[in-house]
Amino acid sequence: MSSGPAVPSSEPTVTPEDPSDGVTTVLGEAEIARALTRIAHEVVERNKGAHDVVLLGIPTRGVPLAERLAERLATIEPGLVPADVVGELDVTMYRDDLHKHPVRTIGATRLPASGIDGKVVVLVDDVLFSGRTIRAALDAISDIGRPRAVQLAALVDRGHRELPIRPDYVGKNLPTSLSERVSVRLVETDGAPAAGEPATDAVLISQRPTSTSSEGTR
Repeated sequence: MSSGPAVPSSEPTVTPEDPSDGVTTVLGEAEIARALTRIAHEVVERNKGAHDVVLLGIPTRGVPLAERLAERLATIEPGLVPADVVGELDVTMYRDDLHKHPVRTIGATRLPASGIDGKVVVLVDDVLFSGRTIRAALDAISDIGRPRAVQLAALVDRGHRELPIRPDYVGKNLPTSLSERVSVRLVETDGAPAAGEPATDAVLISQRPTSTSSEGTR
């Protein structure tokens, strides 16, 4: 996906969420905000502007991340309207594990009014892991248009790729073991983590899945 290495982010302070649960906060709200701002500037610099850029978020958490990036692009590029450059791309029917989980909820693909033909499409996802979701996204794009280029932005790259795919823009490179789980919590999709606690963004890492959580986990 990229002709050059992604620029790693600065290392945030890693703080335990709950030592008894083995959950660690890798990125907090402020770090996520800074990472998205940096990615937006990198998108503009690499593409010499953003007026030919379309951001397609991959559900679930890639969609609000794409919307946040669009808002940041609008602060950099005068005249750019966030709603005109952001959309979402459902990849359900293009997944290579569909036969293992045939009962899936099919989402909606929503493109900007200008479409994607001749545009630079930036796929936006929360966690890049095996690369199979991105492969499905590339297949989906080929069925709906012909962009000039396709780039990839990921909030977290945790490694363990199974396909030759790498991001163009990365919020944080996070080396992990296969026994660890990376969870992304966003206020738009997850709300408050517990009753009475304020809603906040976070990237968490744990040694085991949490059965009661609605966070995106990979």
